Amino acid sequence: MNIDKKKILLAVIVAIAFFLRFYRLTEVPPSLNWDEVSIGYNAYSIMETGKDEWGETMPLHFQSYGEYKLPGQIYASIPAIAVFGLNPFAVRITPVIYGTLTVLFLYFLTKELFNKRSIALVSAFLLAVSPWHVQLTRASFESSFALMWVVLGIWLLVKGFKNSKWWIASMIPFALAVYTYNSARAFVPMLIAALYVLYRKDFLKYKKHALISLVFFTLLLLPLIPSMFSGQGGARFKLVSIVNEAGLVPRIEERRNASTLPDPIIRLIYNRPVYISYYFADNYLAHFTPDFLFISGAGHKQHHVQGIGQLYWIQAPFLLYGLYFLTKRKEKYLGLLLAWMLLAYIPVAFTLDSIPHALRTLNAVPVYQIITAYGVYYLYKLLRKKENLYLILFWLIVIGVFGYQFVNYLDNLYNRYPYLYSREWQYGNKEAVEYIKEHYDDYDLIVYSREYGEPHMFTLFYLGYDPEKYQNDVGLDRYKIYDWVRVKKFDKFYFPDIGTDDRESTTYDEVMEEVGDKKTLIIAEPKEVEGKGKVVKKIDFLDDKEAFLIYEVNGNE
Repeated sequence: MNIDKKKILLAVIVAIAFFLRFYRLTEVPPSLNWDEVSIGYNAYSIMETGKDEWGETMPLHFQSYGEYKLPGQIYASIPAIAVFGLNPFAVRITPVIYGTLTVLFLYFLTKELFNKRSIALVSAFLLAVSPWHVQLTRASFESSFALMWVVLGIWLLVKGFKNSKWWIASMIPFALAVYTYNSARAFVPMLIAALYVLYRKDFLKYKKHALISLVFFTLLLLPLIPSMFSGQGGARFKLVSIVNEAGLVPRIEERRNASTLPDPIIRLIYNRPVYISYYFADNYLAHFTPDFLFISGAGHKQHHVQGIGQLYWIQAPFLLYGLYFLTKRKEKYLGLLLAWMLLAYIPVAFTLDSIPHALRTLNAVPVYQIITAYGVYYLYKLLRKKENLYLILFWLIVIGVFGYQFVNYLDNLYNRYPYLYSREWQYGNKEAVEYIKEHYDDYDLIVYSREYGEPHMFTLFYLGYDPEKYQNDVGLDRYKIYDWVRVKKFDKFYFPDIGTDDRESTTYDEVMEEVGDKKTLIIAEPKEVEGKGKVVKKIDFLDDKEAFLIYEVNGNE
């Protein structure tokens, strides 16, 4: 019996990809964040009632905290929650599965691009162990689900250059990416347009299928049009965009007032077009720096383990070799790869926060692995002709350096990262709600501070609160602030901002007025309530710093 070694290697790579994403799944990252519990609870609500937390039937945009989440991730989370229940494992097993599938799809895509299984295997392996991709497929991030659809769509589109009917099929995953993550809503249409221009001769040769595919893609997106005009589709962009009027005008005025230049020059330099162009270029180019790619990575602590690049720095020379060989060999799909990489950073360049940004630029990740793999393959082929002891030593050093970086990354991910950044993952909310669950009947009122953000959703999720009961709660009190929706009250819960600088902040005395003569349980950050009552439980972050104090107040005592 002939054994196909490369199929075995592919199976091993897929197994590695699954293991790296599955191992200690509910512990690393150390807790669900507020988006994960929102995704999980809304999936649970749809499963149980056919409606989201707002009572909307099978929505295409989930209002959630006011940012209107796209539906892909939420609906995709329903099967696991149906099987495993509403818990952290059920929420996170879904990204583990589609993260692993993305590795497999990248193998097929790369094989289709170059018809070389060796390059495909190396690219799949690099994505399987990529710090950028592993981090964002161990938790429920919409961008990583969209990426799976993007990779699948590109694979099917490339297959279409041999059989044009595949172009029509490719539009389904492309459309699903648009329904999954906001960056994909801009990236996917731009990529399709760019590819139709770059490969216009191929598309004109089979213009019937090319035209049908574009019409099909448009039809698939028609359900999104009403929400785009209603403002739901742009809610998230409004919150984070550099063109947001609420932040744009004050920033321009601030710079005008600080300048000592003559007034005409000030107005020439500090205006909307110049400001937007400058920040767009600055944001865009920030993602091509060695610091972001190979040294420190993104600064957002949920999106990256910190202290290492988004890519292993040993990839850098092979990326350059890959680009060189792709150009030298005049590969047909060099244009596709460059368009993919360069367009992936455009959506994030229009945003304000956490630049450079790992999450919103995840679409670029497979390109780096493909080009690196191409460089490894053709450099190996080139050097193999001169095989000697120094060449063997060279490859041993490359493997050794990669192994060192990989082991260091794993130690960072599984050991240091949860300990250092549990606060950033809103650790402690699960433990707080578990205490609430045990003592729910003992109290007339439960006060849960918003110090760490959106405690109502952690409460709903970890209590497994009946969605229908929540939707119909006459005491449900929501309010809007800075285009963000917060819940102030439902059931016997009260969620104040105790002593913050927020315009809706609540003093401790005002909280006590709400308490009145009720027997009350209060969950708050220690500085907010220390010394105010009988402490019944303390919750610490994993670095042993205090997270929550839980204490009780008996009426007007």
